[in-house]
Amino acid sequence: MSLPLADYLRAVQNDPALWADFNALCDTGGRLAGTPSEAAAQAWCASRLDAILPGAVTRRDPTPYAGWVCHVAEVRAVNEHEASTASQPLVATPLLGTASTPADGLTLDVLDLGRGTPEQIQAAGDAVRGKAVLVAHEYPFSTSTVHRRVKLAAAQAAGAAAFFVAHPEANVGPVSGSSGRGGAPGIPAMGLSAESATVLKQPGARVHVRIDAEDLTGAQTDVLVLDLPGAGPDRVVLSAHIDGHPLAESAIDNGTGVAAALALARQIAPHVAGLQRGLTVCIFSAEEWALNGSREWLAKLSSEVRDRIKLNVNLDSLAGSPNLTALISGFAGLAPLIDTAARGASHPIGQHLPLMSNSDHANFAAVGIPAMRLIAGFNEPDSALRLLLTPADTRDLVDESVLRKATATAGAVLWTALTASNEQISTLSAPNNEQ
Repeated sequence: MSLPLADYLRAVQNDPALWADFNALCDTGGRLAGTPSEAAAQAWCASRLDAILPGAVTRRDPTPYAGWVCHVAEVRAVNEHEASTASQPLVATPLLGTASTPADGLTLDVLDLGRGTPEQIQAAGDAVRGKAVLVAHEYPFSTSTVHRRVKLAAAQAAGAAAFFVAHPEANVGPVSGSSGRGGAPGIPAMGLSAESATVLKQPGARVHVRIDAEDLTGAQTDVLVLDLPGAGPDRVVLSAHIDGHPLAESAIDNGTGVAAALALARQIAPHVAGLQRGLTVCIFSAEEWALNGSREWLAKLSSEVRDRIKLNVNLDSLAGSPNLTALISGFAGLAPLIDTAARGASHPIGQHLPLMSNSDHANFAAVGIPAMRLIAGFNEPDSALRLLLTPADTRDLVDESVLRKATATAGAVLWTALTASNEQISTLSAPNNEQ
């Protein structure tokens, strides 16, 4: 082996371009798929991948996704004695891909269902029908989280006419996220600030919502792919998503993951040809669109190429807390690999076994490829990750030393996967996760 693990981790943690790359990516803005911000970020990232190894060429794999653009999105609290045009505007943002309202909007009674679990929505019965249902946004990275799309689907099935999800913290602004509609039938769905939600929680509250949006036919983005062959035919896929939301800089989610992936690839590239298996770096987009980009990319792979992928290490939101967790997608065979990597990094890595479909690793798992997401702040609702999907997700939330340590720890996971024996790798996807 040409490079000891300790030397690799030291090089990763001290990578001179890591912090500069993170800031350069934040400089491109929120990177919503289909916008000039995303295009600029992808062009920048492709140039950084091209520079990793002389002669290596970054592919751009065109990938369709359920494109959508919003022209107008507004919410107003309606006083029963006023016309909707004279009512109080509220701070809100449309959920990505949401359905439109009629041209003149909808004026609706508000039904506040608190947390808004499917059980609470079902228990409300006919009271939901024709209402604007208001629910709470939850910290997305915990064992008890109920995802916004689960709540939205339950409200739509119960006959709600519109859906609002509100961030619980004041002075943060509205919360964004995907509606998951993907061009299918749906109801208007918006994210609100805590202050806006307070207005709509008043007894007898009514709201006027108007959304003018359109689904785009033939929308596509690119997956940036850099393939670095190893000594054998198999591959480990190192992934991160570059797209985000227009509310801020999408810094934690996921400027941190992209910058880390570039650093890991940069430091391993000169040595990977002598390792047990090769490295494929995938920078996905349209992740924020219900994981659309990676799903479509995997579906287009030949069975031969897919069978050579032995593991996906997905980096998504690596800062905001010094604590890292591996979400190992139901693959119990990944646990020993994570333990080995944690010892190599001299940094603990928590583990969560059940599949969580909250980033691109879930699509690898869905086609039978062992997959993990490395994330900071799991089960830490007071961490900075509570501010993802809001205007507060800026580079100010990220401490350079925390990002560097997280990147080195991710490096230990990657190194362990690239250098493990074929026998060890074969246990990752044993039937029924039996070893």
